[in-house]
Amino acid sequence: MSLTADRCKETTTTTGTSDITLLGAVAQYQAFATAFSVGESFQYAIVGQTGTEWEVGEGTLLTSSTFSRDKVLASSNSGNVVTLSAGTKDVFATAAADVIENATNGRSLTNARGWALP
Repeated sequence: MSLTADRCKETTTTTGTSDITLLGAVAQYQAFATAFSVGESFQYAIVGQTGTEWEVGEGTLLTSSTFSRDKVLASSNSGNVVTLSAGTKDVFATAAADVIENATNGRSLTNARGWALP
């Protein structure tokens, strides 16, 4: 799993709980298909441009313009998959907070124990 990529952002008008169909990179960003290979997993965020729906999770690029929502890590639906409403949503690669927190905690534990990191 690559987890994330720099400046990777597209839009979608996908509704419901299905796979996400990507509509192309936003200006000044790269497309998911540029950042990731088909079959590769990554962490993503989906945020409605209007309203209050959002989701952070792990997905897999299925085609150059579609990815699966494999595991929801956090969402506006109490941590469950969001039923996306009509309208445009921003979709971007991100590093989920739990990954960053776990990395920070691991470094703190390593430093406290006096261990060296590579």
